[in-house]
Amino acid sequence: MAVLNSRINSQCGQFTLKRHLCTLFFHHTVILLLLTDIRTGQSQTVTSSQTIITVVGEDVILPCYLDSASDAVSKSLEWGRPDLDPRFVHVWFEGQDHLVNQNPSYKGRTSLSTEKLKQGDLSLKLSRVKHSDNGRYRCFFPSESKESTVELLVGSLSLPTVAEVNINRSAVALQCKSAGWYPEPELLWMDSDGNSHSAGPTETLRGPDDLYTVSSRVTVEKRHRNTVNCIVQQRDINQSTETQMHVSGDCVAVPHFPADRVSIILAICLILTAAAISVWKWKQNRSKERKRHKAEELLMAESKKSEELQKKDEELKDLGELINILMKQQIDLKEVKKELGDQSNTFASEVENLPKQFLEEDKNTEKDRAKGYMDLKSIIIKSKNKLLQERLAYEEMKTNIERHLISTQQACNKMRNIKTEAEKQKENIILQLSEIQKQKETIHKKSNLESNQETLNI
Repeated sequence: MAVLNSRINSQCGQFTLKRHLCTLFFHHTVILLLLTDIRTGQSQTVTSSQTIITVVGEDVILPCYLDSASDAVSKSLEWGRPDLDPRFVHVWFEGQDHLVNQNPSYKGRTSLSTEKLKQGDLSLKLSRVKHSDNGRYRCFFPSESKESTVELLVGSLSLPTVAEVNINRSAVALQCKSAGWYPEPELLWMDSDGNSHSAGPTETLRGPDDLYTVSSRVTVEKRHRNTVNCIVQQRDINQSTETQMHVSGDCVAVPHFPADRVSIILAICLILTAAAISVWKWKQNRSKERKRHKAEELLMAESKKSEELQKKDEELKDLGELINILMKQQIDLKEVKKELGDQSNTFASEVENLPKQFLEEDKNTEKDRAKGYMDLKSIIIKSKNKLLQERLAYEEMKTNIERHLISTQQACNKMRNIKTEAEKQKENIILQLSEIQKQKETIHKKSNLESNQETLNI
């Protein structure tokens, strides 16, 4: 930037007014360049778009290849996501990584292979993928104005849990639940022969972390070797998990059994009772664990939204400062325009007074007066030519100033629109923080009620 400023000053000459104008033009040009997303040429497709499927925590390769196996090490390459700001996922510039403007969410997780670049393989390695990595990626090779896109689908899954929620003499109601899925899965009930069970509708919840929880209930008969499978699957990522449940009859009192048989049955009943208590305690502990996990998720979401709110405040501050700079630039340009007009009027007035001043100085002889008239005529002609040149220069500078005033106003309007959108986003973040706080208060109230109930039971 310093070199560019020096060059502009050298072209503008030594006049203070022109240097002032050129300096304003330089700063205005830099601001416009910073606001403009420069793209050259019409992009063509390197390879057809494709979808890459993976799960959370895995490493994945986003493929991109040149038509011919040419060396791309010394070239430039951009991997980006248009839906992000900044959009840059990984940038390669003339033989080395250029990660100054890399989106913070990808820091330390992207890499390119120099050996593969030599063969025209522009594929990007993305490590330890997260749900936030879901999206469309753009591989752009500027030297040939070519690009391709890759759709990344990041999934997650968990093992379903099955529990008895209601028991009677002949049937049992089972509930299957599985949390932490992405994308949204489906839940199926199957018997040991692979036949579907008629079950109630699947309940689906989506948490603040965008992960899905599905649950469903089914009623089955209690009989010997009755096996039920709860299957949760996601076809897009080709993943499924299942949990098997064996349903049999519970203990039944028989009056005419011998004493030893009665003792065995009583022992079995005691074991089943202890198991039921253990299951109840396990459910209570699991409920507490889920609430604790939910509270932790809300805390993380609240922290994330607070950081977003802070960044949005900083962004609004920067936008306000930039708008003030543009408005001051408008004022400076108007002052320069007025100064040019005043100087032109002053110069014209001085030229009109030249003949009078000259006649007042030479009044001695006819010869002197004749010579004076000739000198006066020469001076007036030169002055008029100089006046014409100055007026042309003035008009040209005036036109440039008016053009920069218009472009400055346009840039100022653009920044105001951006600021308005940022203020709307800030309001949305504040509403989300308010909703998170309400959920935290609800969980806290439920925990207090359960603690009080446990105390009463004790």
